[in-house]
Amino acid sequence: MGRAFEFRKARKMKRWSAMSKAFTRIGKDIVMAVKEGGPDPDSNSRLRAVIQNAKSVNMPKDNIERAIKRASDKNQGDYKEVIFEGYAPHGIAILVETATDNNTRTVANVRSYFNKCDGSLGTSGSVVFMFDHTCNFKIKGDGLDLEELELELIDFGVEEIFEDTDEDADGNELNSVIIYAPFESFGKIQAYLEENNIEILSSGFERIPQVTKQLDAEKVADVEKLLEKLEEDDDVQNVYHTMQELTE
Repeated sequence: MGRAFEFRKARKMKRWSAMSKAFTRIGKDIVMAVKEGGPDPDSNSRLRAVIQNAKSVNMPKDNIERAIKRASDKNQGDYKEVIFEGYAPHGIAILVETATDNNTRTVANVRSYFNKCDGSLGTSGSVVFMFDHTCNFKIKGDGLDLEELELELIDFGVEEIFEDTDEDADGNELNSVIIYAPFESFGKIQAYLEENNIEILSSGFERIPQVTKQLDAEKVADVEKLLEKLEEDDDVQNVYHTMQELTE
């Protein structure tokens, strides 16, 4: 398996943020999608994708509809996507994706986390080149021929396709297929899957480190301190790093 598979496996094993944080992130995604393309998911592909993601984390339908309605209000402010780059202790590169309605606050907060945890906030372009910007789709796996699907999607730049297994609330096994491709392939792949009636369970974008660095337990704890502070911030959507994570 390739880097995307290993990256996915490692992140799956991590302790994820509370569900309320997931809802906050998706709420911002809804606002940005509606502001960009309107409140109708039929004509707004970005909003369709966000709604799929909301359902995948069991966000109630009423919450989704309220978020779309709020986002449609002209008094609702928009969120700006801002990326921060820097280093944690021990030479670990950090890339932070934020969605903020107050850039001054976000810059101050992110800088303080780096400073308090012996890291350093860098300039734009200082670490982003160390990560591959990818898009991904999680689709229903029942009845799909992976080899045939890969051949169909290869012209869209798909780099990895592999099976994934989850459990539902009752402990039943759920089979799905994960697709990874370059960031710019998202729209074409989304259109292909929808046109061929392949059910998309969730989709999104991730930044996969090209090279990772192994640290001992004490140094890992130093880096984790910074990662936790960043991930707890309400303006932070995603945090990526070059520290090697255990998958077993």
